[in-house]
Amino acid sequence: MHISDGIIDEKICIVANIAAIGLVWVAGRKTPPGDVPKMGMTAAALFVASLIHFPLAGTSVHLGLFGVAGIILGKRAFPAVFAALLFQSLVFQHGGLLTLGVNSINMGAGALFAWMVWRIRAANESVRAFLAGMLGVAVPVILMVAEFRLSGYGARILYLLGVYLLVAILEGLITVAAAGFFRRVRPEILD
Repeated sequence: MHISDGIIDEKICIVANIAAIGLVWVAGRKTPPGDVPKMGMTAAALFVASLIHFPLAGTSVHLGLFGVAGIILGKRAFPAVFAALLFQSLVFQHGGLLTLGVNSINMGAGALFAWMVWRIRAANESVRAFLAGMLGVAVPVILMVAEFRLSGYGARILYLLGVYLLVAILEGLITVAAAGFFRRVRPEILD
């Protein structure tokens, strides 16, 4: 799901980098010191999850855990996503520095939408977790496809929506399991 440098129009990348830095500042300011370790651990989990690739429908995909990040960190998920993507870019060339803002906005938006769904207390917790996990993947893919289309790529890029629908379902199930685990072991993480 990482967009590499040189694929998306540079103007889009520059605007996205400025916006991402602003979002890191807005979401990260006034962070209570007690949240910093939780943000670091979540960023590390996001980093590691992206290293495990598996083949699917003619491409290679990996888990993102953006739904889990949104549930655990709320709006503070955005700086954690940004940090994980920065290190992935520097260490493994997943994405790139020019596309860091685009990738951060895409994947951070997935975490933020997951957080919004998680906050709807009227729904069952497992349903909220499943939807949060699915949106954690679906939102970034929709944004990525839109960016490719704005950069002049043809309609075949829509193929990614189908591929990542399967990943979104898997992420939803993983998020349900993670939320259930946290509810049993450390319920304060979910509140």
